[in-house]
Order: sequence, then C-alpha cells, then structure tokens
Amino acid sequence: MQRTIEQRTLSKVSWRLLPLIVVIYFVAYMDRTNVSFASLSMNQDLGFTAYIYGWGAGIFFLGYFLFEVPSNVILEKTGARLWIARIMITWGIAAAAMAFVAGSTSFLVLRFLLGVAEAGFFPGMILYFTYWFPSKYRSRVIAALFLAVPGANALTAVVSGAILQMDGIWGLRGWQWLFIVEAIPAILLAFAVLALMTERPAKAKWLAPEEREWLEGVLESERSTKVKAHGEFTLYQALTNSTVLLLASIYFTIVTATYGITFFLPPILKALGLSDFGTGLATALPYVIGTVGMVLWSWSSDRHQERRMHFVVACLVATIGLIAVGWLNGSFWAIAAMSFAAVGIYGSKPSFWPLPSAFLTGPAAAGGIALVNSIGNLGGFVGPYAVGWIKDATGSFEAGLYFLAACSLASAVIAFFGLRPAVVELKKPIALELAK
Repeated sequence: MQRTIEQRTLSKVSWRLLPLIVVIYFVAYMDRTNVSFASLSMNQDLGFTAYIYGWGAGIFFLGYFLFEVPSNVILEKTGARLWIARIMITWGIAAAAMAFVAGSTSFLVLRFLLGVAEAGFFPGMILYFTYWFPSKYRSRVIAALFLAVPGANALTAVVSGAILQMDGIWGLRGWQWLFIVEAIPAILLAFAVLALMTERPAKAKWLAPEEREWLEGVLESERSTKVKAHGEFTLYQALTNSTVLLLASIYFTIVTATYGITFFLPPILKALGLSDFGTGLATALPYVIGTVGMVLWSWSSDRHQERRMHFVVACLVATIGLIAVGWLNGSFWAIAAMSFAAVGIYGSKPSFWPLPSAFLTGPAAAGGIALVNSIGNLGGFVGPYAVGWIKDATGSFEAGLYFLAACSLASAVIAFFGLRPAVVELKKPIALELAK
C-alpha cells in the first residue's frame, strides 16, 4: 500500500509541476544566452570587440549575484507562485529591451538589468522542489529541470538561426527580431504560473487526502532527520557555513567552464565557414548529446544514492572534452569533442544540486541555495570575460578553451578533496561534511 501511494502521488506531482517548470527554465535560459547568436551580426553592426561582447555576456551574472539571495528569501516568505510570476514578467521586459541596444553602454546596462530581473528564479525552483519531492528523487527531478539547459541551447541554436533571417523586416535587424520574439514567451508564461503553480502539498486539491498526508509526512520526516543530524540553521549560519561556501566554490568553477563555452561556441563554429543557420544546427548537436548524457548521469546518481563521485567524474569528462575542443579548434572534429564535453558539463549539475538541501531547511535552505547559486554564477561572468580577453590577446580561442578546461578540472579537484559523504543511505538525506 505504501509503495502504491508513493508511485501515485509522485506521478501526479511530477506531471502537474515539472512540465511547466521545465518550459519556464527553458525560456529563461534562452533569454540569457541568445545574445551568443545575436552576436553573429550585432557585434559587427555595433562595433563590439570580443572583449566588449564578453563583458556584456558576463555582466548579466553580476546583477544576478547581487540580487539572488534577497530574491530567494522573499520567495520563501511570500510563496513561489507570485514571486516567480513577477520574475518572469520583469525578465521578459528586459530581454525584449535588448533589441534597442545602440552601443556598448546600453548593451552593458541592459544585460546587467536582465540579470537583476531573473535573479532568484533558479534557486527558487531548487527550493520549490524540496517542498514537493523526497530527497531520494531529487537528482532525477533536477535533471528534468536541467533538460531545459541543453534543450534551450539546441532549440535556440536552430530557432535563432532562422530568426536572424528576418533581417530588414519593418526596418529591424535580424538580431533585434531575435531579442523581441524570444522574450514574448516569458511574459505569457507568467500567467500560466499564476494559474497552475501550487505552493505546498497541503494546498494541492488535485491530490487525494491520503496522498497529501503521505507526502507531507515523508517531507516532514526528512526535515526532522536533517535538523536532528545537523541542527536547525539560521539564515546567517547558512550564509557563513563552511560547507555552503565550499559548495559555492565548486559550483563557481564548473559554471565558469559552462558559460565560457556557451557564449562562445557559436562564434567558434562560425569560424569554420558555416552560414548563420548552419552554425545554429552545428551548435545544437553537442547540446542534444549532452541532454542524453545528463539524463543517464542523474539516473545513476539516484540509483546509487551517490552525488560526490558522480559530480567529480562528470567534471573530468568535461575537462577532457574541452581540451580536445581547444586542440581541434578550426576543425569540424571540434563538434564531436564539444559533444563529449557537454555530457560532462550537463551531467555534473543533477549530481551537484541535491547537496545543499541535504542539510539545510526553511529560510536557511532558501538563503544557502541562493548563495551557492549566486557565487557560482559569477563564473558566468568570469568565463565569457576571460575567453573574450584571451581571444583578443592571442587571436585564437584555443588558449581560452584550455582555461575553461582548467576550471572544470579545478571543480573536480575541490569536490574530491574538499567533501566527504558522511551518510549515504537509500532512504535518508545525504549529509556532507568538510574533509578532515
């Protein structure tokens, strides 16, 4: 009977919440990264160097960093439904405004404001999952969320290549149409959030009473176990906790590698002599393969109830792939190498994100998860900035790719030597401690 309730309840929760959340994150990721495709013609139109473009691509994450923790604390207090809808409307407006960039100043300001507008969305979703899914399902659930990342990169690559062909319609350049068209879904989906998102299981009228009781009981039991094992952290304690800060450093290095390649892969492949549309198709391939690898990685992580070594191995795969991309730069074989790297880059995320919620609850979880994500996403500034600077200094992307590989390797090393699993049992949360 217990197993029947578990299957039935989680099936209902998954089908009710996950499709909407994945689509929302898909749109969010598209709006933060579509500048990589706009750059194929925008940089020339506005006279941007690789250095200025790297600044603009990365400054998004500075705005994101500054407002991430406050935004997630507000979400925990006011509820996910209203706050997520607010985030979506403001980021949609900021994303559309990118069509009116006229020079480097407006480019930097609008990219910064887009980061401010979107701050809190991703950690809000990670926190929201802790309200609905027991810990032993978290890697698969987070993998479902992350399906939006390579999926958005793949579809954005194809769709953006097509939108760029609208150049000249109503006097707008193709890259301007790209920002306008791809911003509209964010605003429209905000109303779907208001209609469909439920705050907590206790308010889920679409669950049967016994299903609500079972789910609330399991989640409360997990919360009590974490409090008994680690104590109940205050928000301040979470923000200054050594394990939280270590997790932030681990995430920072892998995010640096992730966004360094995300924002520069289209220009790298464009240099092979491909058309805009051909560049979009070639860029999509690594993300499709990365999606498959990520799903398999998350399944293995949940099946073995192991996070640390799954994350470490994924980072090593990314490292090898990025080194190969640098070595093969200028060759079509670089696409195959990038596909290999994408498996590691995206496979690392579902193994990583169950870790903070393994020992944090309530406001501490809201603040701690947001802090890890905000510090980590500073890598989204460092990666594009460094690759752009290196490209201008050397005239090639090769050294920049080796820098990204080094960041991925650093993430694996810090995780391997810095963390030790204290408890790894199938039906208990994973507790982490700093390596002694």
